[in-house]
Amino acid sequence: MNIFRLMIALVFLAAGLIVGVWNREDIVLSLPFVQGIPTTSGIAIILALLCGVVIGGLIVMATLVWPLYAKLRKAGKQQPAAPLPPVAPGI
Repeated sequence: MNIFRLMIALVFLAAGLIVGVWNREDIVLSLPFVQGIPTTSGIAIILALLCGVVIGGLIVMATLVWPLYAKLRKAGKQQPAAPLPPVAPGI
């Protein structure tokens, strides 16, 4: 299974390199907080993808992981339930 994951990672790495190499058109980024950053379109595409992954991961963390972790921590602090009585064999 690890070889399969490695092969998939290499395929995506190659795809990213191809996107970066094929898109060599010079552009100027104008962002709300920074104006006039000269770069190529391949780098801009890869940075946009990376920003999307980071923002999506933070949204998942904030909406799913942290609330579930808080519930788990709260459940661990509660008193354990009384044990069930043993069942007689042969019933």
